[in-house]
Amino acid sequence: LDDNYGYLIHDETTGQTAAIDTPCAKTYQTHLDRRGWTLTHILNTHHHHDHTGGNQELKERNSHNNNSNNDSNSNNIVTIYGPANEADRIPGLDVALGGGDTLPFGSSSSTSIAVMDVGGHTKGHIAFHIPSQNVVFVGDALFALGCGKMFEGTPEQFWKSLKALRELSDETTVYCAHEYTSGNAKFALSVEPGNTELQTRALQIREARSKGLPTVPTTMGLEKRTNPFLRVDISDEIRDRVGIRGDDDEATAFGKLRRAKDCFR
Repeated sequence: LDDNYGYLIHDETTGQTAAIDTPCAKTYQTHLDRRGWTLTHILNTHHHHDHTGGNQELKERNSHNNNSNNDSNSNNIVTIYGPANEADRIPGLDVALGGGDTLPFGSSSSTSIAVMDVGGHTKGHIAFHIPSQNVVFVGDALFALGCGKMFEGTPEQFWKSLKALRELSDETTVYCAHEYTSGNAKFALSVEPGNTELQTRALQIREARSKGLPTVPTTMGLEKRTNPFLRVDISDEIRDRVGIRGDDDEATAFGKLRRAKDCFR
């Protein structure tokens, strides 16, 4: 779990706190205790163990039902939300969600969370978008300069998901679930070496990682301009280097790019 990212979001008015995926229960609990927050929600993007492994422990440690205490945290039950199409594979799932659903969070409708269908890495993968805050939590669907391996989905499904994410505004902050950016940058440069912004970004990434600094989050605008998996339909250089033919449709082109990344060393 050395390269996993997990996130906490907190509403000060209601005290509601959500964990986005649960790679490590101990680390989450340390930060919850340090801030004096009580977990109320767990939001799983997909079923892989490094995203759900802390579900049960966090739920047990943060759920309380003690009517003798006036403390609001004494009556707290952690609710676990996850993808409906993977419901039987999410530990402790309470509420199944699908693309187009809205999850209330916080004190007003303006902080509600929109669920996006971003299947491809796994068939039922979902993302959590908070439009009012211009943030999206994408799990393993999209990475800085990359995307997840296609373990269960099809090129058609995954490409549709990436295009949906690409429709988000350039200002959207993108929180992905792994620190894979250095390796992704090497592949991106191999398929689009003429992208000058990508060249500059790769140098910045190398410097940041040499200092032990994270490269996440990113922004959707930056990904649109430098991430090959969001550019395979618009960059002739990428298409030429991956061997995409003129009669290949967009999903086929994406599939070829994804396979090229799988074989890249």
